[in-house]
Amino acid sequence: MPRRTEKTTALRAAVIADSDTRWKWGALTARRLTAPEPGAPAQRVEISGLLLRGRATPTPRQLAEVGDVGIDADRVREVTAVEFLHAVRDEGYDVVVLALVGGAVQAMLHGIAALRLPVRPVLVTGYVGVVYEKLTDGLLLRNGADVVLANSRHDAERFRAVYEGVGADASAVTEAALPFLGGDPYRPEPGRDTLVFAAQPSVPENRADRTYLLRRLVEHARLHPGREVLLKLRSKPGEHTTHIEEHPYQRLAERVPGGLPPNFRLVYGHMGEVLDRTDLLVTVSSTAALESLHRRIPTAVLTDLGVREALGNHHFTGSGLLTSFDHLDAGARPRPDPTWLAGQGVAADGSYATAYDTARARVTALLARGRLPDPAPYYTPATASGYLPGILARHHLGPDGHPLPGAAAPREAGRVRTAVREAVRDAARGAYRHGVQRVAPVVRRMGEL
Repeated sequence: MPRRTEKTTALRAAVIADSDTRWKWGALTARRLTAPEPGAPAQRVEISGLLLRGRATPTPRQLAEVGDVGIDADRVREVTAVEFLHAVRDEGYDVVVLALVGGAVQAMLHGIAALRLPVRPVLVTGYVGVVYEKLTDGLLLRNGADVVLANSRHDAERFRAVYEGVGADASAVTEAALPFLGGDPYRPEPGRDTLVFAAQPSVPENRADRTYLLRRLVEHARLHPGREVLLKLRSKPGEHTTHIEEHPYQRLAERVPGGLPPNFRLVYGHMGEVLDRTDLLVTVSSTAALESLHRRIPTAVLTDLGVREALGNHHFTGSGLLTSFDHLDAGARPRPDPTWLAGQGVAADGSYATAYDTARARVTALLARGRLPDPAPYYTPATASGYLPGILARHHLGPDGHPLPGAAAPREAGRVRTAVREAVRDAARGAYRHGVQRVAPVVRRMGEL
C-alpha cells in the first residue's frame, strides 16, 4: 500500500472511537486496511488511537478486555472533537477510521471539510455489528466518508439501496466483514458442556424483560446441573459501552431467590476467549452470534420476548436460529440455514482471509490519487437546516463545520488545569452513570404510582 507523502517512511493511520466495542472494531479495521496486499512489499505502519471524550469513553479495564488490537498503549489518548480535528490537521494521517456513532461521524466529516487541507486522509467508517435499527438515519449520517464498510453482502445491498433511494452517492459502500472474526472452528470436548448467554447493554431494555431472561438462565442451570451456564457480561456496573445499561445483570443477580446455582457464573473477558470454551451460544441479538457462527459453534437466538425490530432479533429471520428457552431446556439445537449464512459475512466457508481485499484495494487507490476533494456529506445547511446544526453543535462545531468560540482549550493551560478538567470530567461521568442506573429508574417508578 503506497504512502501519499514523503513526510514519513511509514503509513500513518488513526482510529477515533467513542466506546469499547467501536474501539475494537475501528482498531482491527485499521490493521486490516493497512496490511500489505498479497505479493506487495511490507511497509511500516503507525496506527494511533484517539478516544472521543463522552459518556461511553472506555475505561482502562474495558480497553484491556478488548484484547490485543495491535496499537501500543502509548499511542492512545482521549480527545474532544475539536482536538481530533486539530490532530487531523497537524499529524499528517494517511488514513482515518471513524469508529463513531452516526452523529459524531457526520460532525467529523464536516469538521474535516472545513479544514480545507491541501492533502487530507482517506476517511473510513462503518458499523460494529448487526444493523437492525436506524438504518437510513445512520447511513445518511455516515455519507461523505470515502469508504463506508458493510459487514456482509446483505448489508452492502441495503446500504446502496438507501443511498440511491435519496439520490446520495453510493460508491463509497464497500463489502467486507466484521474485523474481529477469528478463532479455531468449534470442536466438542469430552466432558465439557458449556452454554454461554451473550448479554447486551440495552437489549432488552426494561427491568422486567432482563429479570425474565436471568430467571430462565438460572432455571436452565438448575434443570441441567451437569452443564456450565455462563452469563457473559459486557461491562461492570458504572461502566458504559456503546449503549446505556440501566439494569445491570449483576444487580439483578443479587436478588435471585435462593441464590445462583453452583453451575451458573457471571463472566467477563474477551469474547473470543469465552467462545473457545462454548458449546452453545445463546443471545437475543448480540453480534457475538456472528462470531459464534463464524466458528461453527451451535448458536441460538431467543424468541421468548418476541421477534421484534426493537430487539434486533428480526435480523435473524430466515436464519434457522430462532428458538425459545422451552426448546433449549428440552435439548433443542438450532441449525443455521446455509443460504442465510452466505449473505451475512460470517465467512464460515473459509473465505474470511480475503474479506478485506476489496476494501484494502479501494483505500490503496484513494491514497495513490494524492489530493482528495473535501468530504461532501449528504446533509448540508441547505439540505438539512433543521437537523444538521444540532448534530454539529453537540460536538462544539458551528453550522459551517468550524469550532465554536471557546471550543478548544488553550494549549498553554498547563498540567494543573488539565488535571482539574480530568477530575471534573470523571466526577460528571460518574454522576451521569449513577443517574442512569440508580436515579432514573426510581423516578420512572414514582411516575407510575
